[in-house]
Amino acid sequence: MSEPTATTRPLEPDWSAITAEELIAYRDAENRFRASSAARAITGDPDPGAAIDWQEVALPDRDLPVRVYRPADENRAREAAPAELPLLLHVHGGSFVGTAVQCDWTNSHLAARLPAIVVSVEHRLLDAATPLSAAADDAWDVLRHVMRHAAQWGIDPTRTVVFGESCGALISALAAIRAREAGLRLKAQVLVNPAVDVTETMFDHASIAEYGYSPTRAVPLLRLFQRLAVPPGTDARALSPLYAENLGGLAPALVVVPTRDAVADHGRRYAERLRAAGTSARLTEYPGARHAFLSMPGVEPQAETARAEILEFLRAALAGCHDGRCRV
Repeated sequence: MSEPTATTRPLEPDWSAITAEELIAYRDAENRFRASSAARAITGDPDPGAAIDWQEVALPDRDLPVRVYRPADENRAREAAPAELPLLLHVHGGSFVGTAVQCDWTNSHLAARLPAIVVSVEHRLLDAATPLSAAADDAWDVLRHVMRHAAQWGIDPTRTVVFGESCGALISALAAIRAREAGLRLKAQVLVNPAVDVTETMFDHASIAEYGYSPTRAVPLLRLFQRLAVPPGTDARALSPLYAENLGGLAPALVVVPTRDAVADHGRRYAERLRAAGTSARLTEYPGARHAFLSMPGVEPQAETARAEILEFLRAALAGCHDGRCRV
């Protein structure tokens, strides 16, 4: 996949009135911007210690592009970690818009500094013909494929993490639940500004009332997201980790919540439910930060602190440590 060098960002549409055709046109233009050199002022420059490339994952019924981040000097990386490198399966935010390129700043840093192989899934984006379940299947199928072909990817499948932002955090949380049910042991899950409730109650949280229209008009966008995610006849609770029947036995979680965010309470409540089920969950709030702050280091100063926290958490989790305890 090629990346444009510069482009103009499209105007935000009226989310409540956008047609199916207008949505496709808008997201194509917006994703061209997010993948352009012009966007680097917002999304940040990649870490020079990481090599970045696109690859295709051949699944039984479809091929999916993934953006892969590796330590630039793999020989030095392997000296630091004699076994194969850990796998971080990443899912970008946006739901009906978005691309792995917008997360280069964070993912390249993690690949270079852990070190690890980061595989970011360019999943099918939500639209009138593509519900949330399709995007969730894309992440899950890529996760299983890479773990099954560990030697080909140069990863240690016993040191696997899922990591996502916004809708990508929802998809990552679903993947963590599916991994437990399939007997796949993950080392950790990192959920940044997670939107983990796509039922009608997603609008009942206090943070929606406080930040639904400021600093951005989040409510119309969220209503479109919900409408595309769960078409009529879909069980919204099955796609809402917040309402999962059993959250016990999951990988330790880091839940990162920016406080000026309409879905901040999604993350807070999910961390509470994880803890109540006996799953280790660290909740960290970033006062004053906006929803997509981790992917906007050029305008959100707390992105650097959050990235450093994620790195520290993952180092501990991959070493078998959480909550001050280590497991050999």
